[in-house]
Amino acid sequence: MVDPIIHTSYSAMNQHRKAAEVFPFIDAFVAKKEQEIAEIEQMVERYEKRRLMEERAYQAMSTLRKMLSGKKPDHHLAVEYIHFVRKPMEKVRQLRQEIESARSIQNGSAPTDIVAVPFELASDMNLS
Repeated sequence: MVDPIIHTSYSAMNQHRKAAEVFPFIDAFVAKKEQEIAEIEQMVERYEKRRLMEERAYQAMSTLRKMLSGKKPDHHLAVEYIHFVRKPMEKVRQLRQEIESARSIQNGSAPTDIVAVPFELASDMNLS
């Protein structure tokens, strides 16, 4: 029987391989993650631009139209902000950490060294 605590330990999350096996995949991995980051940042930028345009349109309305049209409650705006800005930016921070760990493998090891390969990079290597 497999002990779930031992099976999901740090050693199970990382694979150990020769650095020379990992180097060819690191550049592709970094490029893919940077593309994901760019897409997320564009999505956040589009949301912020849309919110700014909505706010400007609301402020440009006459007082009577403002009363009739109504404005989104502040708590709705807060939930939108969390969904469209905060969570994606947390994902960006996570992706940047993954990129940094991949680059540290590339920069800090010789081709003959045995390195711990993060799970994300190992799964990309197995797919290729």
